[in-house]
Formats: sequence, structure tokens, C-alpha cells
Amino acid sequence: MGDNHKIMSYRMLLLIATPKLVGKAAGLFKEGNVPVQYIFHGQGTATSQVMDMLGLDGVDKNILMAMLPKAFADEMLKKLRKRLHLGMPNTGIAFTLLMSGGSGHLVQLMEGLEPEEKKRLLERNEADMTENAYSLIMAIVNQGFSEEVMNAARPKGASGGTVFHSRRIGNQEAMKFWKISVQEEREVVLILAQKEDKLAIMQEIGRQCGMNSKAQGIVMSLPVDGIAGLD
Repeated sequence: MGDNHKIMSYRMLLLIATPKLVGKAAGLFKEGNVPVQYIFHGQGTATSQVMDMLGLDGVDKNILMAMLPKAFADEMLKKLRKRLHLGMPNTGIAFTLLMSGGSGHLVQLMEGLEPEEKKRLLERNEADMTENAYSLIMAIVNQGFSEEVMNAARPKGASGGTVFHSRRIGNQEAMKFWKISVQEEREVVLILAQKEDKLAIMQEIGRQCGMNSKAQGIVMSLPVDGIAGLD
């Protein structure tokens, strides 16, 4: 893992948008010579009321993920907001998450993007960072239970979520030792929540979709550093 003090100046940027706009965003990243980026296929939660709140009239979404120096990430959020018209109907949202670790090679790639003097300035200013108004809630549940997650989260303030599919991998012996038995096929639900709603949303998801339910879910949250498309 990279040095924690150095990695604090870097961010993970996520864009959740229509496939067309994610493709356009990928072109913007290419223009900026960003070396590390990934695209995943996801889907919006199927409930039409939720989609209406997000201004997305279809369920197909792509998720673009990239690791960037903070200054680049901030600039990219502004560029994505302007070029993709984020916040308008049928577009998407973008946000950055604070990175707390990374491989040495990843850090070297990102350091190559950013002048040393700007990097030092960002590290000095990191201690003054204030908590953003949003958090990213991640719920991992058995396949087919993403709507149950949203049904639990919506009354507590969640306006929408994005679902993508995953497969659990792990040590079978350790699973038996801890008496954990969950499906291999899992669904991951990402929910952007306002700070004041985060705890209530997580608690309700845990109550309705936790490990003691058929969903066998786990819930976690990550601080959002910057956001475009919900303001």
C-alpha cells in the first residue's frame, strides 16, 4: 500500500450516467491522459418514482471509475458538469471519494499527472477538509433483493440508487468458521445520501435486509468529497 499521507491527496471519481454520456466522459479522460479508469455496466433501481427523482427515464446506466489527484478530480467534476450537463434530466451524477490507500504503482501514475508543488499544497490543505453534505452508502445483498434495499431506504430519505451485479469470492473454510452462508451471486446497491439521512437509511437497510434476513446484506458508507449533478 502507498504512504497514507501521500495518498490523502488523491480521489476516486465515479460517474453514474447513461451509456452514451459515460462514453463521452471516457473521451474527456482520454484527452486528459488519465492512465487508470474502468467502466462497469449497472442499472437504475426499477421503481419509476425513484428514477423520476433522479431525472433518469431508463434503467440502463454505466459506471465510470477513475483515480485522480485531488486537483484533477475537482477540475474533472467541473468539466463533467459542464460538458455532460449533469443535473439536467436524463443525464447522471458524478462524485469523488477520499482514497485512504493505494499500491505504489498507482501512486506513481497519479503523481505523474500533478506538479510537485501543487501536490505539496494539497497535502497541507488536507487537514482543513470539511465533511461534505453527502455520503455514499453501499449495500451488498443476495441476488434479487436490490428493490428490498430501496424499499427500506426510500422512506428514510434516499431518492434513488444504482445496482450492479457481483460474485462473492472468499475462503470457504473461513465462511464455515464464522457460520456465514450467502449466495455467490450478489447485488451491490449504491445510494448517495445526505449527511443527515445516512444513519437512518443504513439502520433501516440493516433492519430489513441484514444478515438475519433472506437478503443477507451488509451495509457500509464512504464520505463523498465532491459532487456534480445533484446541486
